[in-house]
Amino acid sequence: MSLQVFNYLTREKETFKSLERDCVGMYVCGPTVYDHAHLGHAKLYVAMDVIVRYLRYLSYKVRYVQNITDVGHLLDSGEDRIMKGARRERVEPMEVVETYTRSYFEDMDALGVVRPNISPRASAHIPEQIEMVKSLLEKGYAYETPEGDVYFSVEKFPEYGKLSGRKVDELEPGARVVVREEKRHPADFALWKHAEPEHILRWPSPWGWGYPGWHAECTAMATKYLGETIDIHGGGLENIFPHNECELAQSEAVNGKQFARYWILAGSLTVNGVKMSKSLGNFLTIKEALKLYTPEAIRFFILSSHYRGPMDYSRDAMMAAQRGVERLHNTVRALRARAQHSVPSGTADLSYIADIDPHRDAFIEAMNDDFNTPRAIAALFDFNKEVNALLASEQPASRGTLAVIDRLYRELGGRVLGIIPDDLTQDIGGELVEGLMDVILGIRQQYRAASDWDQADLLRRQLAGLGVVVDDRPDGTAWRLERAG
Repeated sequence: MSLQVFNYLTREKETFKSLERDCVGMYVCGPTVYDHAHLGHAKLYVAMDVIVRYLRYLSYKVRYVQNITDVGHLLDSGEDRIMKGARRERVEPMEVVETYTRSYFEDMDALGVVRPNISPRASAHIPEQIEMVKSLLEKGYAYETPEGDVYFSVEKFPEYGKLSGRKVDELEPGARVVVREEKRHPADFALWKHAEPEHILRWPSPWGWGYPGWHAECTAMATKYLGETIDIHGGGLENIFPHNECELAQSEAVNGKQFARYWILAGSLTVNGVKMSKSLGNFLTIKEALKLYTPEAIRFFILSSHYRGPMDYSRDAMMAAQRGVERLHNTVRALRARAQHSVPSGTADLSYIADIDPHRDAFIEAMNDDFNTPRAIAALFDFNKEVNALLASEQPASRGTLAVIDRLYRELGGRVLGIIPDDLTQDIGGELVEGLMDVILGIRQQYRAASDWDQADLLRRQLAGLGVVVDDRPDGTAWRLERAG
């Protein structure tokens, strides 16, 4: 099956075909950097990360652009979020931007999210946004107010609402649109806002000193780096209106071309059914989460639900994810340990390699079905079950066979899903713990050699009480940490 994606523009699954063969231009709305990122951001950007990873796995050359919003994202009150953050911390606005941009990328790096090819900032593309506004005015899609504000006229663009499904006539004041007396229609949105002299974030323009509207930046930067028509526009489903709708309208009005061919939008992370957000105070920052769970467990938790749907955060759900990913890690650790001690000679067993192919095919079939990561993870666990059976059997496996198995883990669990790292050393205390375990297992082996099974079993039970599982395998004794929870 070829890759099928759910396109929010048509509300249907469609066969994915890029504009340029073997190349994909993908734009994703990035964070507004006025505070630390939380797990809701992780859900979105891990989902987008896996989409980019899988497209590259399919041999597409992906140019991934994800912006940084550092000006223009207004609250319903009309206040800029960056200005609010600066006032809260009593620092310069750009100091807030620098602090939380660095924080965001630290979090994404920690979660194994591959960095975008380009991370443009809104404040660095003011000229492009001004030119777009000028063009919209010239074409009659926008109007200027006496105060120096410029608004997009939704009534001039008959297709406004085609992405979100909302009709202009049904958009009443207050329906997620900022109401201003100077607007000709309640749904008209700001392309440029005038700024008073004391406003720090302001730039000169043909309409006086001011700053761009939030929606203007994405259109300007997406078209600058990906062209007037892009393959994929990604983001959070909660922003389909007004943000994505306004992006589409101003882009297609100014360029006369389709803005994005596929709109791929992710559902929100909730807490007790309510969207996780800073405004509600029901959030856990990524930094806080990383103190409680491993990066792979957080990714596993996010990917265990389909990206388009909402998912609810709970401690129990996260601990289940931690245990799930640890099951995969334990098998891979055992596999790699077996490979280190296996005889160097021997090629891959062709009969077993043939057994691997259906697992790869099941994984690919799941991912081709609109990036269905829950099914892909299930396919990986089916494979994991067979590998465990192989490792537990008396049948010796050649180093070549073990290498092929490990390569599939690295390919599907690592390269695509990002939940199985290349380095899977047992990190629970470093070299000291490794050394102590070698001593303890050495003593236990002496008991076993002397047929003192009572003492050997006592040591095993004592270690189990500390959360350390001892496995006696045909190739020797191994140990692993059984995480609590």
